[in-house]
Amino acid sequence: MRHLWFDRALLPHGWAERVRIGIEDGAIAAVEADLDPRPGDERHWTALPGLGNLHSHGFQRGMAGLAERRAGGDDFWGWRDLMYRFLDRLTPEDIHAITAQAYVEMLESGFTRVGEFHYVHHDLDGRRYADPAETAGAVAAAAADAGIGLTLLPVFYAHGDFGGAPLGPRQRRFRCDIDGYAQLVEAARAKLPADAELGIAPHSLRAVTPAELERILPLARGGPVHIHVAEQLREVEACLAWSGSRPVAWLLDTQPVDSRWCLVHATHMTGDECRRLAASGAVAGLCPVTEANLGDGVFPAVDYLSAGGGFGVGSDSNICIDAAGELRLLEYGQRLVRRRRALLADEGQSSVGRRLFGGALEGGARALGVEAGIAPGRPADLVSLDPAHPALLDADADTLLDRWIFAARGPAVDCVWRAGRKLVESGRHRAAADIAARYRRTMAGLLA
Repeated sequence: MRHLWFDRALLPHGWAERVRIGIEDGAIAAVEADLDPRPGDERHWTALPGLGNLHSHGFQRGMAGLAERRAGGDDFWGWRDLMYRFLDRLTPEDIHAITAQAYVEMLESGFTRVGEFHYVHHDLDGRRYADPAETAGAVAAAAADAGIGLTLLPVFYAHGDFGGAPLGPRQRRFRCDIDGYAQLVEAARAKLPADAELGIAPHSLRAVTPAELERILPLARGGPVHIHVAEQLREVEACLAWSGSRPVAWLLDTQPVDSRWCLVHATHMTGDECRRLAASGAVAGLCPVTEANLGDGVFPAVDYLSAGGGFGVGSDSNICIDAAGELRLLEYGQRLVRRRRALLADEGQSSVGRRLFGGALEGGARALGVEAGIAPGRPADLVSLDPAHPALLDADADTLLDRWIFAARGPAVDCVWRAGRKLVESGRHRAAADIAARYRRTMAGLLA
């Protein structure tokens, strides 16, 4: 067993001082507080548990910054058309290279596990690969290269709009039927390493009929179920026209939504939907940076958290990968709408940063089908902060997370361990240079 020693660490019950953590076989074997370091201990300043990134489309990192021009249809739907054109050229090798770069950046920002909402299944012409999980294997290889924990969420995508409308030509690489999807899920399962998790992801109520949803849910085998919902007002209006209900209400009325479910975005909810979703035990999968970039709207976080709702954060389109940035924008969005400050603190936790971090840690782990936190038996997924960062100088436990999330310009993460392996040191991933070189070669070919 080897040991890490920290001046302080955020444990499940709160901050502790002089913490010694024993690591064995990728897991935390022992946690002791109020101890001096011993010879051979690796010493650091502050330990946080690694966060889960509950929603990512890894390949979209390659188009980050390429859609920031006015080109007609300046909304989510116009951006989607550009995204379709980008993925029209991607091979499995391209997906591997781009996704690995995204995963390196996630680890450097403090994410230690990712939920990959993976929907590019087929070849460029829309035909199935001989191996149904060809591109899922590329994602798994990217996760292995970067060392990040993976919860793979193969996407079922059968229709182009509510009511079973046919897919458009640019959606040909996503196309699923029930039997083909079952084969995909099992083929993907065989490609995953031992510590990966597998769930399922009906893409959205636009892309799956009620009958299809009923048939694919058993494929989760008790694992996570993720679905995009109520991201756009146009989607809400189309769902009302189709069913007479709003998307979140329709799911809660008709499906077995519980703690295994993650409703991604859920941006446009009524107060009643907020209360009902909170009571269901499901996790709201929030992606504030992407939601702002796409002009989706602002999630009703004050109402939802007041009702006791669980949430996590994800980097979605990977336009700018930053764990602290997702949490910061979640709070700032509420301030801009309500014109007040510190809105996501509460009577039990006056620190906004502490409440945001704790909520995202718990909800992200639940949505990704794992346990998180610095405790014996849990994965040794740890993040240390840099005591020399200007925003963190002399920070005490009461203000540390606030200062990291709201005041730290540039990387404040020092080291990151995933399953006990130190992957990031002095803010830099150990394989960053090699993975970035492959990413540059890939992007040069795609943009030529």
